[in-house]
Amino acid sequence: MPDYRPVLLAAVLAACASAQQPRTGEQAAAPVARKEPHVTRINGDTLRDDYFWLRNKGTPEVESYLNAEAAYAEAMMKSTAELQKKLYGEMLSRIQEDDSTAPMRIGSHWYYQRTEKGKQYPILCRKPALDAAEQVILDLNALAAGKKFLGLGGWEVSDDGTQLAYTTDETGFRQYDLHVRDLRSGSDGPEKIARVDSVAWTRDGKVLFYVVEDEQEKRPYQLWRHVVGSSAKDDLVYEEKDHAFNLEVDRSRSKDFIFLTSGSLTSSEVRFFGASDPHAPLLLVQPREPGHEYYADARGDTLYIRTNSGGRNFRLVTAPVSAPRKENWTEVVPHREDVMLQEVDVFRDFVALHEREGGLPQIAFFDPATFARRRVQFPEADYEVSPDRNPEYEQKELRVVYQSPVTPQSWLDVDAASLGQKAVKRQPVPNYDPSRYQVERIWAPAADGVKVPVAVLHKKGAARDGKSPLLLYGYGSYGIDVADRFNSNVFSLVDRGVSYAIAHIRGGGELGKKWHDQGRMMNKMNTFTDFISSAEHLVSLGYTSKDRLAIMGGSAGGLLMGAVTNLRPDLFRAVITYVPFVDVINTMLDESLPLTVIEFEEWGNPKKPDEYRYMKQYSPYDNVTARAYPTMLVRSSYNDSQVMYWEPAKYVAKLRSLKTDSNPLLFKINMDPAGHGGASGRYDRLKDAAYDYAFVIQALSAG
Repeated sequence: MPDYRPVLLAAVLAACASAQQPRTGEQAAAPVARKEPHVTRINGDTLRDDYFWLRNKGTPEVESYLNAEAAYAEAMMKSTAELQKKLYGEMLSRIQEDDSTAPMRIGSHWYYQRTEKGKQYPILCRKPALDAAEQVILDLNALAAGKKFLGLGGWEVSDDGTQLAYTTDETGFRQYDLHVRDLRSGSDGPEKIARVDSVAWTRDGKVLFYVVEDEQEKRPYQLWRHVVGSSAKDDLVYEEKDHAFNLEVDRSRSKDFIFLTSGSLTSSEVRFFGASDPHAPLLLVQPREPGHEYYADARGDTLYIRTNSGGRNFRLVTAPVSAPRKENWTEVVPHREDVMLQEVDVFRDFVALHEREGGLPQIAFFDPATFARRRVQFPEADYEVSPDRNPEYEQKELRVVYQSPVTPQSWLDVDAASLGQKAVKRQPVPNYDPSRYQVERIWAPAADGVKVPVAVLHKKGAARDGKSPLLLYGYGSYGIDVADRFNSNVFSLVDRGVSYAIAHIRGGGELGKKWHDQGRMMNKMNTFTDFISSAEHLVSLGYTSKDRLAIMGGSAGGLLMGAVTNLRPDLFRAVITYVPFVDVINTMLDESLPLTVIEFEEWGNPKKPDEYRYMKQYSPYDNVTARAYPTMLVRSSYNDSQVMYWEPAKYVAKLRSLKTDSNPLLFKINMDPAGHGGASGRYDRLKDAAYDYAFVIQALSAG
């Protein structure tokens, strides 16, 4: 955790009022940011932004203000220091610090990650056989030595197993450098290629294809060809010119082809070439069309294409590799109104279908010879199941990760022929007894009558008398389904009587693409009213009461927190919002920022009058007014590349100037290297969780 010491008063005065640490018995003085009007005129409207100057990253005035906010948060949370220490100890006691993942076979080796007690980062290892000696191929702890942040982007092994391509980020800005390691010597080659997003090996391992990001937009947009170990200039193979599209390169599981997918939030386009010929021309599957998303993989000389042509929830078609255009597509799995075909894994002998129905994930197997489909059954009424990496084309089983709010992560091999399930590994959780807890799945009526699924975790036998505190989480954007996963940390809340719930609101993908469509663009208000309805339903059923209800969300979920807090500040006692996307209009007007152009298809383009008016009605920063707000904790990182630090900074400054209550408002900003997901080390993340839980417990008087 960073050490936020009080800054000198003389420096702070340039940006804010006094933010000195309080003397014994004194209340800390909250920083007050100065106002400097900045006017934007758009669509016949005038927007005044008094805190636009906080965008001046790196200036002494901005950093002084942010350090003052960090010092104020530390001072205000000082009384919870012992509670934070206790929570940290509890959470750590439920982690087996020396552990390893289930091994997976890639080529001639078994690969796995393991952790060692006291070390922040995992260690990537392999063995030629499960009972053979271990080879450490990438120790992230060694890479992180002397650094405050280290993020591993991804890694790919060459076909012969002698080389490892991997990417790392040392700042938290999510811009990764590509390295190539010789696994025979353990040494890295001369490569250090900046801003690499995805990579794919050719069959002979002599050439590596990689996609780079635009330095300013952070948009993956160029495919390059690199001869491994060479200092010669790399070749640009393809450039995506449309600023709404991202590029991704990957290899088919069969190893026969390299695919280049160019995708926006609503359409995509796929090119491919043989992995044995690095100079082969790119072959186009189907030209892009507005609203048409499709994704391809290969099985022999047949492409398997997941497409939303014919229905929003996708169907599966095949096409010859030699003639991949739409007129040659043959449907093998039809579109279904109530089932979302979310992902497809293609193997030599079977195809795995990853679906969603009724708000829950499903696994089904498709037989390419008979076209028969069979679904796997799972034991719990509320759960999460997802495919593991499954790198081998000829494998007979599908490795999945199964879990629920009360069942730890479990790696299962599901036989494609018999559907039999073999337990490979269950995450060990010391000091945990699942019999003490209960998960319920309820359906909350939304304002328009739609039923919203809500998962609730609480102590078994907990009374529904309205007296229990509850923490409600939500996201609801990009069609992302929020998984009902196992989180050992949350039991430090549940053991204190705090129930934990997840509202699967519209804008997410829990009930398919229509669920997403009903919560984006000109339907975005449904996301916020769904969350409010979910909270009200929990109160009406006696799970909690308004004065014992806390809410939490991050990024686009931070937008959710800001919007519902403006709409119904009386409904919530406390709010935690992480890296919140709250300055919607200003950000979406700035096309130089990462994500802006791409996300016109999620939020809208404020340069269009009707979309501007709709966005303005919910943009949290633009709707802060003089009223009472709940107790609030806002978290951010100075080096976040997804939601720039100034959005939460401006939001907090405006709240401070307008809110009429005396409830605490804390802005915990990490000025050290950290990213959109916060700190990178596992122990540091535990300390952050202890801080947040202490805030909740104190705000709800739950501990």
